[in-house]
Amino acid sequence: MTASIREFVGQLPIVDVHEHHLPEIILQREVNLVQLFQQSYAGWARARPYCLPSESRAVDPMLTAAGPTSWEALAPFLDQSGANAFVRNLVRAVVELHGSGAPEITRDNWQTLDAAVRAAHRRPEWRHEILNRARLTTVITDAYNDPLLDPRPALGANYRSVMRINSLALGWHPQARDHNGNRAHELLARVGLGASSFDEYLAALEKLVAGMPARGQVALKNALAYDRDVNFDDPDERRARAAWGQVAPPPAERKAFGDFIVDHLCRIAAAHDLPVQMHLGTGLLRGSHPLGVAGLIERHPRTRFLLMHLAYPWSRDLLGMAFVYRNIWLDLTWSFLLSPSHFKLALHEAIEVLPDETRLMLGGDNWHVEETYGAMQTARRLIAEVLEEKLAGGYFSDATAERLARRMLQDNARKFFRLE
Repeated sequence: MTASIREFVGQLPIVDVHEHHLPEIILQREVNLVQLFQQSYAGWARARPYCLPSESRAVDPMLTAAGPTSWEALAPFLDQSGANAFVRNLVRAVVELHGSGAPEITRDNWQTLDAAVRAAHRRPEWRHEILNRARLTTVITDAYNDPLLDPRPALGANYRSVMRINSLALGWHPQARDHNGNRAHELLARVGLGASSFDEYLAALEKLVAGMPARGQVALKNALAYDRDVNFDDPDERRARAAWGQVAPPPAERKAFGDFIVDHLCRIAAAHDLPVQMHLGTGLLRGSHPLGVAGLIERHPRTRFLLMHLAYPWSRDLLGMAFVYRNIWLDLTWSFLLSPSHFKLALHEAIEVLPDETRLMLGGDNWHVEETYGAMQTARRLIAEVLEEKLAGGYFSDATAERLARRMLQDNARKFFRLE
């Protein structure tokens, strides 16, 4: 080769399969340095934005306006959580994009960096410049606060979106809402649909999914790991029907309703050749183990499932599932931001275990372009390191390493989401 695998990976375009580019955040013109930290995974080091069953919150910290930047506001991120991998990723991105050579954000340079951030975000072209610099050709966004978002009018022709199904799986009553505040019946009404009975609700969901391509939506997104457990049992239609119309169904009926609707949506997705993304790991930790979805995957062999985040901390269990079930693909998103060292080990094993090279893809999973840029830089570096280690050990050839890199960064996603 005339270039190292690191250089090869560095110049590849990326199809980014998962971001949270919300128009009301990413199109803001007044953004400061502390806001970048608050509305990022660095912010998770200080305030987890989803609630455990024993907790409550008044507002989502990811959507709350930040105050003015000060060293006192930045210090909790930089001094108290400065070794956290989320923080390290964002610091590297900020100093590279807005700094003048300093490797850290300090008491001496934070004001200069803050001014540079605010000036950059006031320019409408800033977002496009950074996404181009990151070599992103297509971005698939999960607008969790607007599951029906067509991202193309606001964000651009290179955007697509997914439709979150959380509120649909909790739609036993018009007032029922998911952890992001979405109500299923409000979503249906927005597209001229309604349901006054359980059977009408099932029919409305079929029409809702059928309308996804016209909205630029390329997949369903199951993030129920933040609302309930992911043990989707065999459908119990009697109990599911019993939940319909109740403001607060008993737990067994509530679970049966969600199980039945998720099953129903997976069947509809297969009929429309739409994949289903599924969040696994973290979330409501006691109920987010990947083996919880094994029954759902077995019941729907024609549905293509993209299981996310390497199901941290259960990555080996997920790899075992992906070896056994051939309707599973893996989204590496977020896992390399959470723990670069774990990611490298898991990627080494994934390359060895997965039945073919089409199974891996990645995204940034971020709110602001700085963090997306940093995520892509981190992913390229770690993927290149793993491939270099495989080459050094004689595991495969240069040609195989290059082919695998192309597939992970772009080809697999284009094929999986039918983007070609």
